[in-house]
Amino acid sequence: NLVIGTLYCEKGNFEFGVSRICKSLEPYDKKLGADTWFYTKRCFLALAENLSKQMLALKDETVIDIMEFLEDIENNGRDTFTKIEQSKQQFDAMDPTCASNTVAFEARQLRQVFMILTE
Repeated sequence: NLVIGTLYCEKGNFEFGVSRICKSLEPYDKKLGADTWFYTKRCFLALAENLSKQMLALKDETVIDIMEFLEDIENNGRDTFTKIEQSKQQFDAMDPTCASNTVAFEARQLRQVFMILTE
């Protein structure tokens, strides 16, 4: 589903592609990792770029699904690092660079971008 969703996003069919990507990461605790998040993030960034250029418009239902998905990722990605090298090291909660290299941090940033673009 992740590959199929990525291919649909590449061809410009973001609504179907994003729905496939969202389904591909369920259950989040087993399938959410640095590699899967990398490809997921690329598709969402491409969607944000097309929205910012006003090259496409999304249905309200799709926007709601995206926001819910990113919120779920934020809640489940607190212990998942975006860099594979860092996941092997000891996590220091007080180190701000460690906290900013998590999937939760990036999902929160993406959610803010989509909030701005869909207002």
